[in-house]
Amino acid sequence: MGLLFPDDDEQQFTYGRAIGFARYKEVLERSFKEFFLVGFIALAAMIPFALGMVYAVLASSSLVVLAAAVVGGVISGPAMACMYDIILRRLRDDQGDWWTCWKKSIRQNWRASLLPGVVQCLFLGMVIFSGALLWWSQRPASLSTLVLLAVSVLAATMVLSVWWPQVVLFEQTPLLQLKNSLFFILFHPGRVLGAAAVQAVWWLVLFLFLPWSAFVVPFLGVWYILYLALFILYRPLDEAFRIEEQIWERFPEKRPGDDEG
Repeated sequence: MGLLFPDDDEQQFTYGRAIGFARYKEVLERSFKEFFLVGFIALAAMIPFALGMVYAVLASSSLVVLAAAVVGGVISGPAMACMYDIILRRLRDDQGDWWTCWKKSIRQNWRASLLPGVVQCLFLGMVIFSGALLWWSQRPASLSTLVLLAVSVLAATMVLSVWWPQVVLFEQTPLLQLKNSLFFILFHPGRVLGAAAVQAVWWLVLFLFLPWSAFVVPFLGVWYILYLALFILYRPLDEAFRIEEQIWERFPEKRPGDDEG
């Protein structure tokens, strides 16, 4: 299975792991079923937010958008954290049972995931609401309005793409996590912009091809694009935050290869 990228027989390795397309396919083939399951749970947790946004758009009410974001973020935030946690575990070759890891993640991260969950739903809600207003407008949107919307989407996606991994990996205050996110973006602008861009393009394509693309969402809509974004970001994230080094220091048995001796 080589979603997005073509198969290539050439294998490159670093630190005992394949890199590039080979690594992308290796993790995807090994963990496809688990990613699908955690993605489906996260998608189900987004249903209250989606229903709230439908009502907000139909009622043209920004107050309903706010309510949908708060309620939807509280419900979907823990599920999103679990999905990030499972994907990050597989990227560092942690092969623990996915359901055991999911339950452990929900216990550890539900409280820390509430704020980013609400912020993410508020961001999505405002994008959807703004898009609906532009769609229904009698006059075409100006170029400056479209550019401002696109820049806002990219900026928010860049921050969220770095914020969420910290939520599931470290016990830090939200203020520190946001500060770390901004510094990481400053030092790795190309990587983070690329991860944000593929997410924005993915959701834009799904939106433009509605209702046909709705059949894809239950299978690939949530988990796949997050896997691709985290795959792009994982190496600089690991280097910047010493993810694997800190985990191996605390849990030496999780270091790959230690059970081969």
